[in-house]
Amino acid sequence: MSVIGIDFGNDSCYVAVAKGGGIETLVNDYSLRATPTCIAFSPKNRILGVAAKSQQITNIKNTIFGFKRLLGRVYDDPLVQEEIKYLPFPVIRKENGLIGIQVNYLNETHVFTPEQCTAMLLTKLRETASVALQAPINDCVVSVPSYFTNAERIALLNATEIAGLHCLRLFNETTATALAYGIYKQDLPNVDEPPRNVVFVDMGHSALQVFVCAFNRGKLQIISCENDPNIGGRNIDCILADYFCEDFRKRYSINIKSNAKAYLRLLSEVEKLKKNMSVNNTSLCIGIECLMDDKDVNGSMKRDDME
Repeated sequence: MSVIGIDFGNDSCYVAVAKGGGIETLVNDYSLRATPTCIAFSPKNRILGVAAKSQQITNIKNTIFGFKRLLGRVYDDPLVQEEIKYLPFPVIRKENGLIGIQVNYLNETHVFTPEQCTAMLLTKLRETASVALQAPINDCVVSVPSYFTNAERIALLNATEIAGLHCLRLFNETTATALAYGIYKQDLPNVDEPPRNVVFVDMGHSALQVFVCAFNRGKLQIISCENDPNIGGRNIDCILADYFCEDFRKRYSINIKSNAKAYLRLLSEVEKLKKNMSVNNTSLCIGIECLMDDKDVNGSMKRDDME
């Protein structure tokens, strides 16, 4: 029976399996390897992943994301209070001080815990793997940030149990990255030779991890690891969005931050701009139809300005 590996990210997830002497990342029902960490609730059903992400703008209060960073924490935690600023849906304090995510589902108000939301997504990933491998999936290994606390790890284990998965191990993302680099390397020094030191910089959607590994053939050692759980790609997106908010305020007389849907659409566009800018040295443009007050907007940015 196959054991799947799950890369559970704050923005998207991946599922992989050892196959044919290598590691294969499985595709979902949209033929994509990345599945958005997103769940949408409606009066009729619940949808997950790509389908949930695609209707986020039209169902903003009932499409939830970012719940990974709420796992294993209490509502009054300063990190949670900071995180809520990024979330356009209601996050409430339950009677026991824990976190509740409030949505309208099947025409009723429901409050789910971050663990329950994570379990919903893991169930979807399990189904994706089962379809791709044409076999039932029961066992998994899940990657976690190196800075995850014991409470966060327990919460994630609880979520895998709710999803009907037996989690064999929680694997630090730093170790997983180092293994992915070194496992197939044929030119590493022998064990009796000085190791090859490699620095890895892992900037995710909402966190940054930097670590140094020493490699010998058949051996790796993590020498040092530093992280910042509050710096990630989304911070760059917010800076770019602020730039265009001010630009559009001056040129179109609109306050995008006063409209959650408009701001979410802008964030989506600047993320694309950021990714395209990484492979371009020229000026790139963005254009959004009917962004706010029935106004079409457009703007541009040079690589030097972004840097």
